[in-house]
Amino acid sequence: MLFFLLLLLPFVSFLYASVGHGGASGYLALMALFSVVPDTIKQTALLLNLFVAGIAFIQYYRAGYFRFRLFFWFALGSVPAAYWGGTFQIEPTLYKKILGLFLLFAIFRMLWVTVEPTQTKKVFPWIAVLMGASIGFFSGLIGIGGGIILTPLLLLLNWAELKEAAAVSALFIWVNSGAALSGMLFSGFHLTATVLPMLAMALLGGWAGSYFGARKWKKNRLEQFLAVVLIAASIKLFMF
Repeated sequence: MLFFLLLLLPFVSFLYASVGHGGASGYLALMALFSVVPDTIKQTALLLNLFVAGIAFIQYYRAGYFRFRLFFWFALGSVPAAYWGGTFQIEPTLYKKILGLFLLFAIFRMLWVTVEPTQTKKVFPWIAVLMGASIGFFSGLIGIGGGIILTPLLLLLNWAELKEAAAVSALFIWVNSGAALSGMLFSGFHLTATVLPMLAMALLGGWAGSYFGARKWKKNRLEQFLAVVLIAASIKLFMF
């Protein structure tokens, strides 16, 4: 079972990293599918998320797509909230279903948008802080970095272009994952020896995916990949 898990991991990290995500939603689904010890799933997913999102951010930052001011206000609210969410030990089934519905709505809107806006809209700092706090708490609660929520939000509200959203989401995921892991240290932190080969395979796929996403692929290709990522994440949230 571990062999097949390791075989699939780089494909998942490749797909998510190509659009600036760490892949926690995909890792959670894989580990649930292959019956990984439940006490370690949330922590392992966030740890893989931390490294893959870090690689994705470096690639998109070097390609010139990062907007610090947009990231800062969302992160200001999300980091303490993600830390707080990481201290909770609950089974947030209802929250997962709500997020799954939101992702399905985001997919529908993205697939039906036919005219691309000429320029992005300004984000008011207080709105970004409040939204960041909501995303951060929820992310820490269920063990994801929050990019799966932030990216479609930035696109649907026209606050960023696709590759800008990927760059901002990558660092957003990185800081939220780190904050959530820090919160878990006080409520119980469990990892197994299998985390090292899992990390190696996730990094392999993450580096390749973020490289192609940031430097090689055009906007339409990234839109297709993002739709696949959101569909996979929504299915995971409803089924696992």
